[in-house]
Amino acid sequence: MKRNILLALVILFFTAFSIRSLYAEEGMFPLSEIHKLDLKARGFLIESRDMYNPKGVSLIDGIIDLGGCTASFVSGEGLILTNYHCAFGAIQGVTTPETDYLRNGFFAADRSAEIPAKRYTVRLIESYRDVSREVLAAVSKKMTYAQRSKAIEEKMNRMVVAVEKSNPGKRAEVAEMFRGKTYVLFIYNYIKDVRLVYAPPRSIGEFGGEEDNWMWPRHTGDFAFMRAYVAPDGSNAEFALQNVPFQPKKYLQVAAEGAKSEEFAFILGYPGSTHRHKSSHFIAHEENIRMPFTVDLYRWIIQLKEKMSTDDRGIAIKLSSSLKGLWNTVTRSLGQLKGLKNLHLVEKREKEEESLQQFIAADPARQKKYGSLLADLEKVYEETGKRAPRNLTLSNLLSARISLMMGNAFKICEASYERVKEDTKREASYMDRNFDRTQKQMTMALRDYHEPTEKALLKEMLRRAAAFKGEQAIAGMRYIMTGVDLEKDIDAFLEKAFTETKLKKPEIVSEWLKKNTAQLQALNDPFVNLAFALYPDQRELKEAEKKEKGILDPLLAQLVDVKKEFMGKDFIPDANGTLRLTYGRIRGYSPADAVHMEPFTTLSGIVEKHYAHPDLPSYQAPSKLIDLARAKDHGRFAHPDLGDVPVAMLYNMDTAGGNSGSPVLNAKGELIGLNFDRVFEATINDYAWDESYSRSIGVDIRFILWSLAKFSGTDRLLKEMEVQ
Repeated sequence: MKRNILLALVILFFTAFSIRSLYAEEGMFPLSEIHKLDLKARGFLIESRDMYNPKGVSLIDGIIDLGGCTASFVSGEGLILTNYHCAFGAIQGVTTPETDYLRNGFFAADRSAEIPAKRYTVRLIESYRDVSREVLAAVSKKMTYAQRSKAIEEKMNRMVVAVEKSNPGKRAEVAEMFRGKTYVLFIYNYIKDVRLVYAPPRSIGEFGGEEDNWMWPRHTGDFAFMRAYVAPDGSNAEFALQNVPFQPKKYLQVAAEGAKSEEFAFILGYPGSTHRHKSSHFIAHEENIRMPFTVDLYRWIIQLKEKMSTDDRGIAIKLSSSLKGLWNTVTRSLGQLKGLKNLHLVEKREKEEESLQQFIAADPARQKKYGSLLADLEKVYEETGKRAPRNLTLSNLLSARISLMMGNAFKICEASYERVKEDTKREASYMDRNFDRTQKQMTMALRDYHEPTEKALLKEMLRRAAAFKGEQAIAGMRYIMTGVDLEKDIDAFLEKAFTETKLKKPEIVSEWLKKNTAQLQALNDPFVNLAFALYPDQRELKEAEKKEKGILDPLLAQLVDVKKEFMGKDFIPDANGTLRLTYGRIRGYSPADAVHMEPFTTLSGIVEKHYAHPDLPSYQAPSKLIDLARAKDHGRFAHPDLGDVPVAMLYNMDTAGGNSGSPVLNAKGELIGLNFDRVFEATINDYAWDESYSRSIGVDIRFILWSLAKFSGTDRLLKEMEVQ
């Protein structure tokens, strides 16, 4: 009888969880899982050792992490193919109203003309190993929750520093695979000299703009080329004229014929983060608190920055990169909110958890071990939710993404406290291995400084921060408040701060980063003074976050354990910025009743949108492209069934943020496209995946090659990629 009850519960759980949801848990395979797959049965024409071979050369030797995006080598001379939006910071960084590479595009006539892409680095995986026992050995039962988190952080830092010391020029990272449970140490080759080679005009690289972002049909030529350089002896080095192109062990072969509908394909890339193993309480927090807060704030910022950009091309260039990121976050968040509501995902997870709780209660041993698990998770998120708006406001106030002055001032303040600690006990940004990069990021960000925008943004954030009262009051705000007239207090502070501060100069930022607390306080800089006033509030917030992580990690580890026991199977860990494999087919979908979306768009579609929306700048393609398209000058890059050059394509693979720039490969491991987005319905992928609506979008390789051959005449790159 008891066995029958348990069997019924398992069936109930599988029904609630659904077979489609199971795909979500197994959609992004880490390196450790690839050799376990029967690749031939799934459609691959290569072996697992062709994909990852620690004792030889394999596909992953050509796949790289490029500053948070994915990219790949496409020649033996370090040529890199990635998304236009991934290279956008490099393009914008060298654009002026005179050169205007955003508007005109860029092509280096030869290698001497390739432009340094500052702040960009290449990470190329060399090896990995499981270090879970070593990491968790740092924890003792006597520790508080916050101490537990700090002990794990310090252990991971010590491991990374030790590995990098014994492997000069390499970068190491310990990635948490299952929270509080499994940890993997990765060693990466780390290339610091990256240069811009080719970027199409923005009217191609972002055709459709925000109107088409996360949408299908899509006609965006989201691609660009860069190149990795090293010192003449092959060692990694900062930019120098004598540096030479990096020679990768592996580069991808281009399949110029592309793919057809329903053909097998796969992706290797670095997806950022997914949350499919979290509880219903986490999802409810995301749906009801964090995402609505983000959408509200970012919409206001977008409106302000777009207004500031209207009449001055120079200002528009300065604000373009941040606007692009803000729009992307807002549109994705709106899609996720819609998906969470349409799928009733919180309610579904709650039902799954009810079945899981019944399974736990059915056995005394399980009840003793896991009985309070779900209730304990609920308590954590209840407590987090009480202070979330206040904490989100404080974090954004001190973020350089909102205000460069306030963000840099706070990092300078925080550095003075962190740099006196033992290196491995510091926050990551201030460790010796990262400090130079932190300094460069802070100083280079000033190139986009626009004071009127800064003032308006900071005024709004200070107003929001001052609104919290009682127990949730942000104590540091007393520095600027007299208690008589808040608006006047804020205006007075801003007038004084922007007049007196020296933080507008990059050299001052660099100099002050190295000062101690007493030296900084003696400067009497208004922004730095406010940062010091707010430091205790932010320190308290970080301690609370560490405590929360210390509580959650063991609970989430238990959640995975009991789910494995219940379902009798292992799970694939959530995406976490480490290399993953996903596979599927080139395939359309039906997002609504009586609607079917085909898997390819074409050059003709660009022409249609161009003429259908004459008043929308985002749909105005270059006249040369329109002329070539209308003349049907396709060269040899037309799709045989469509009679046109395919621009973008759909596939049912499981991708997330960070997969931008990932190569789309055919069954033989040849390049057929470049991943860059998901459809609006698939923004929910971070929380749940379903084959019926989860589609990702890539640039078809034929459009990339056509653009080089016909639109830009860049035969040099075609020859380098061995496309004859």
